[in-house]
Amino acid sequence: MLIVWGKNDEYFPESGAEAFKKDVKNIDYNIYDTGHFALEEDGDEIIEKIRGFMAKVGSVK
Repeated sequence: MLIVWGKNDEYFPESGAEAFKKDVKNIDYNIYDTGHFALEEDGDEIIEKIRGFMAKVGSVK
């Protein structure tokens, strides 16, 4: 599972992302210094993270 989360998100706090660690064994956990609109602030980096993850799991060639 890929987790990409803004640590300053007022709607979905970082504790929500942290909870996945308890139940998911294979996790790519990424917290960005941003808020709710992480893609607007760190979009290029997050897009590359998504592409890399998808390639790793074999969904994108």
